Amino acid sequence: MDHRARKRIREAKKIARPELKERHDWYKLNYYKLLDLSPDSVPDHVERVDSQKISEEEFIELYEKPLKPVVIVNDQLEWRATEKWTAERLARKYRNQKFKCGEDNDGYSVKMKMKYYVQYMENNKDDSPLYIFDSSFGEHPKRKRLLQDYQAPRYFKDDLFKYAGEAKRPPYRWFVMGPARSGTGIHIDPLGTSAWNALVVGHKRWCMFPTHTPKELIKLRPGEGGQQRDEAVTWFKIVYPRTQSPSWPKDCQPLEILQKPGETVYVPGGWWHVVINLDTTIAVTQNFCSTTNFPIVWHKTVRGRPKLSTKWLAAFKKYRPELAAVADTVDLSKPTPLQSDSSSSSSSSSSDSECSTCCSSDDSDNEVNDTRKERDKRTKRRRISTSDQEMNDSQNSTSMKNKSRR
Repeated sequence: MDHRARKRIREAKKIARPELKERHDWYKLNYYKLLDLSPDSVPDHVERVDSQKISEEEFIELYEKPLKPVVIVNDQLEWRATEKWTAERLARKYRNQKFKCGEDNDGYSVKMKMKYYVQYMENNKDDSPLYIFDSSFGEHPKRKRLLQDYQAPRYFKDDLFKYAGEAKRPPYRWFVMGPARSGTGIHIDPLGTSAWNALVVGHKRWCMFPTHTPKELIKLRPGEGGQQRDEAVTWFKIVYPRTQSPSWPKDCQPLEILQKPGETVYVPGGWWHVVINLDTTIAVTQNFCSTTNFPIVWHKTVRGRPKLSTKWLAAFKKYRPELAAVADTVDLSKPTPLQSDSSSSSSSSSSDSECSTCCSSDDSDNEVNDTRKERDKRTKRRRISTSDQEMNDSQNSTSMKNKSRR
């Protein structure tokens, strides 16, 4: 690793995890030596379904309606990504393009050039490494070329949030890339959305829990985890062993997945999930609203994002009147059957959402703020990179900040 790369990596780590003040704080737990991340050690309890053999209608009846997680195979056969998304090729094609690999304490993106990140990814011993989890790649003139390398799986092509418009809809798609031990902390995806996660390179370990699983059961307890409290690696080290205890509630048993290259995990709305990378992984993930989960997503959006729901409904009346009719039948006075997670983020970091516990109410303001965070950051036009902080001129910056507070 050359001197400039080491410098840029140090800068990014300092901004993204300021609580890790000393260099050795990043690797002092020796997880790179102590954790068994071999794929052979991972239980796998989840059904596989062949996308070439199951129709869209069958998928809805068998998995979407009953909110049943499943792993889809043979849906990446025509993806360019299967050949183009290697660390070497990405480092060459996007070498000077910056990708988000964390956030600072104010919620602003920490970015690193791809050429430096690949060097870091291949030469680190950190307990919980920096993790590319970038939701803005599709809006960038060069990075958006990644969109040409894949397509949404056939079961998830009709994402109803598209009717809200790209500028208004919550963040929903992420390019994801990271080394062993990076991952996504335990969470529920926001606004009742479901998700798909398509793995192109590497192996991911998933642990999923049904929506009724109590927050206090699967979150770390007060005082646990130390400086790595929110990291996936800490969850698997501390909480996972409890799930194997005979005293663990039978109705909250985890579903475990070893996701392999070419496999796509379907995560139904409301399901808790935590993910750790077992080796170098490259993936793309997207949250979505379909006609099947629309009533629940509509309920949570009206309560949590009223301005968005107004625009959304107007678009339905124009383009999908049958959905506007469904929206009118949703009883907003009753809670939905799906939990919300006040700590959830619409993208799964090492601790961003890949892609959150019982709330005292069905929809929490915290969840709403989290789903807006990435969009608000882009509205404010402030970017933090590994080498500098880039801002617009003060007049535009001030007006954008005021707008985002309203």
